[in-house]
Amino acid sequence: MQSPVNIRFTLLIFVLAMATVSSTNKTPSDNIDKAIHSLEATKKKLDQIIAMMKSSSCGNPNVGPVSTFASCKEIFDNRKARGNRAYTLQMHSGKVPVYCHMTNHGLGACGGGGWTLVMKIDGNKRTFHFKSKLWSNKVNFHLPGGKTLFDNHETKLPTYWNTPFSKICLGMKIGHQVKFIIVPRKASSLYSLIADGQYRSTSLGRNTWKMLIGSQASLQPNCNKEGFNTAWTYTGNLPIRAARIGILGNEQNDCATTDSRIGFGTGGGHDDSNACGNEAKYGGDNGDKHIKAMGYILVQ
Repeated sequence: MQSPVNIRFTLLIFVLAMATVSSTNKTPSDNIDKAIHSLEATKKKLDQIIAMMKSSSCGNPNVGPVSTFASCKEIFDNRKARGNRAYTLQMHSGKVPVYCHMTNHGLGACGGGGWTLVMKIDGNKRTFHFKSKLWSNKVNFHLPGGKTLFDNHETKLPTYWNTPFSKICLGMKIGHQVKFIIVPRKASSLYSLIADGQYRSTSLGRNTWKMLIGSQASLQPNCNKEGFNTAWTYTGNLPIRAARIGILGNEQNDCATTDSRIGFGTGGGHDDSNACGNEAKYGGDNGDKHIKAMGYILVQ
């Protein structure tokens, strides 16, 4: 039922429409038909204005409360939204507020175009350690952390197993400096690349991975095994210098007993506590390093 205010406004529009057409030379029947058409057009515009006001009051300009977009890329392409903020995305489990990065500023080489946040990882915590079950299940973690970027609030969003993509944006923050690299990779979800534990290679090269850390980055010169689920294991499945996403290094010309790594979801080795960042010992090209970073993973 319409509110009294809306009813009075509609009647006012009808009276104005009738007054407008009454000055013409048309017959009374023509005038009434014209007034009805004018009223319908005006009410349609009024409904659009009301919908826009409701959307704005919810903090989601450009994307209304009935949005069915499943990714930030869809919002960017269909609504041409440009603001970097949380938007409501439609996941299989329901609607979820997810941070979208739309502009070309802030993500370095990744650029803009609608990046969907998937995870944020604190290297100082074991939440997303290599052995964490969060990599192999479809359980979200701290959804409120998924509304922002560039902070230290860890999160794992349903976008981890719901969102298909053709490229991944990886970022690491050390202190106040954030650096990003882009990984060209097509997949039905990040879950599909990681959850089964199978190694899947990339070909970015060691210098690109080191860009995540900056001038302090260090890796041993050999092995250079990179991609998803990179790990060398002793008997008993105890990983050494393992990474869910990243690169491993070794001083010998093989990937056994590796002693350096850069990546996300890392673990094992001389310091098993570092879940995101850079570890290097025994001949790293920039010396021994123990750098814990805040990691950001987005897809498009």
